[in-house]
Amino acid sequence: MLLNNFTSLFLESAPWLLLGLVLSGLLKTFIPMHHIHNWLGGHGFKSTVKAALLGAPLPLCSCGVIPAAITLRRAGASKAATTSFLVSTPETGVDSITISYVLLGPFMAIVRPIAAIISAITAGLLVGRDEQKEEEADQGVVKPVKSSCNCEKTKPTYTFVSKAPTKATSCCASSKETETPSCCSSNEITEEPVASSCCSSTKITDPPKKESFFLRIIKAVTFAATDLVRDTTIWLLIGLSFAAIVQTYVPSDFMTQWGDGVLAMMAMVIISVPMYICATASTPIAAGLLLTGVSPGAVLVFMLAGPATNIATLGVVAQELGKRALWGYIGGVVGVAIISGFVVNFLVNTFGFVVMPQIGGEHALLPNAITYTAGIILAILMARVLFKKLTAKFSKKESSCCA
Repeated sequence: MLLNNFTSLFLESAPWLLLGLVLSGLLKTFIPMHHIHNWLGGHGFKSTVKAALLGAPLPLCSCGVIPAAITLRRAGASKAATTSFLVSTPETGVDSITISYVLLGPFMAIVRPIAAIISAITAGLLVGRDEQKEEEADQGVVKPVKSSCNCEKTKPTYTFVSKAPTKATSCCASSKETETPSCCSSNEITEEPVASSCCSSTKITDPPKKESFFLRIIKAVTFAATDLVRDTTIWLLIGLSFAAIVQTYVPSDFMTQWGDGVLAMMAMVIISVPMYICATASTPIAAGLLLTGVSPGAVLVFMLAGPATNIATLGVVAQELGKRALWGYIGGVVGVAIISGFVVNFLVNTFGFVVMPQIGGEHALLPNAITYTAGIILAILMARVLFKKLTAKFSKKESSCCA
């Protein structure tokens, strides 16, 4: 039973994980690194909001968002922006909104993405605040290094070439024509002045590489199938294993017995942490919970906390952003989810908004051919990563024994 549940979860996650890997590879290949840094760099509110809005419509689940978030972080995105993207992307999406409209009604279809974006922004700001404190502490420890020449009192000047060349008499003096420019000297005025001094501004250029579209696609797929799979395989397998254990050994009425109130919401948070579920797949479960008597607010908590707080995502957050950022991540997601749950219950009870599940016959989100093909491809890629890690581990042991 446990093996069957694990296999089922693996097959359901495989297409969306491969989609996330491919999108991440395309993101790295087609979008220059400095553009990503400009969009999502910094610690302000603006970059956090942009990251949340960027991730909200993407059809990536909790497994597919992990490689995408890693790519953004390593491309120069701040911790706040990475966290915001990592929360908003699995909590909502175009596909989950449409399914929410069909299964839960228009009210939940509107409330769900709004709550997801607020949750992402809150978690991002909490993590970004911690990041700012760390940088301020580091700046307080590191002492500024003084330059060998006093450049602050001198402004760089440009001089025209004269017939009689002269030599610079001081470190920061301007030179008219010298074989080697001085420390803070400015070069002659040419079509493109070269800033070669220690304190003058340098012109950074990033010439685009002329590569064909087909070659970029090949590089994107190669990057996704090697680097990103290697960085996510272990945590993905851990998360799927925990989800299979929950499905196998946790009673089916465990979440329904809490009914309404804060206990129901806390139960949803506790049970959703080890679950490995995306926003789209959580919607039919939420509709089933509504039928058993769980309040709309508690159901919303499940749909927000479930996709964003699984074991795999939390492990990647701790690895890529740090353990202190992990607490900000959990606090933002869980706190906003519970507050949103109370707000939804209040609106439903006060204004009579209808949250009506309309569940028909069960059907697969994707054809079986696509699911099984994606599962085989993903299994091969993960087996390749595990084989390389085991080989490297044994080779290290042999070298240490023979040393």
